[in-house]
Amino acid sequence: MKHFVSIADTSAAELKHILQVAFDLRAERQAGKANDPILQGKTLAVFFEKQSLRTRVSFEQAMNELGGHAIILDQGSIGLGQRESVHDVIKVLSGMVHGIAARVYEHQKLLQLAEHGSIPVINALSDESHPCQAMADIMTMIDEFGPDLTGRTLAYVGDGNNVALSLASICGKLEIRFVIASPPGYELEQDVVDRIMAQQPNMAFEITADPKQAVHDADAIYTDTWISMGQEEQTAARKIAFDGFALDAALLQHSPDHAIVLHCLPAHRGMEITDEIMDGPQSRVFPQAHNRLHAQKGLLAVLLGNQ
Repeated sequence: MKHFVSIADTSAAELKHILQVAFDLRAERQAGKANDPILQGKTLAVFFEKQSLRTRVSFEQAMNELGGHAIILDQGSIGLGQRESVHDVIKVLSGMVHGIAARVYEHQKLLQLAEHGSIPVINALSDESHPCQAMADIMTMIDEFGPDLTGRTLAYVGDGNNVALSLASICGKLEIRFVIASPPGYELEQDVVDRIMAQQPNMAFEITADPKQAVHDADAIYTDTWISMGQEEQTAARKIAFDGFALDAALLQHSPDHAIVLHCLPAHRGMEITDEIMDGPQSRVFPQAHNRLHAQKGLLAVLLGNQ
């Protein structure tokens, strides 16, 4: 395993190994023990085209706790693909740091980084996928339901976006039933569905326009913002289209009592999720956010620390 650009490019065995390392490192931390400095002398460049809270803090803190160092870069500083070509940037960084995590608009930039560089490339978010988030999401489900999630159901209610794609892909790899409810015109694109099903032809994958149907047998109910960065001009239209798709008390009445609620954050409270649900007893939103740190540590330990 050289890079972590998408769930689709990562085997189930590799995903499970990263998760196990993440849980082991988290257990040490929770026991009050310092993790071994397995990344001592290693530096990770963390690049941002988009604003970030969880991604920045989790990667920087993960490197700190594993004995390494993170250098934070932004588009205003280096002008990736503008001031300097992606090819030239990664060629320079490959001789200076030991890996790069990049949060970008265009997935193609990640592919170029991986193609032309000689260091591990981590997708910290792109317009096509958010694999690091999906790893934290699975950790949160394991916390709730145990290590074997085979046959469990993850219901996603909302936009068929990059988060939904990564969730669908990881559910297929780990034999989790995935149900997605999106309004017409906002579903996962058919070529994406076809690609996932080609990789996991026996996957339990259901698509509906009815949120109540989606959550009916759910073990975990997931949503994301209806309006991602760069879509602000679509706000009015999306609010109308997604009417009825909010995670609220009325919708959760159609789900099992044991179902947990997940959101990758940032949340637009009162839109895709209500305060009552986000701060309620079924919510695991903040433990889910905390697991970003632990998932990042597992990933870095494997990619940079040869664990």
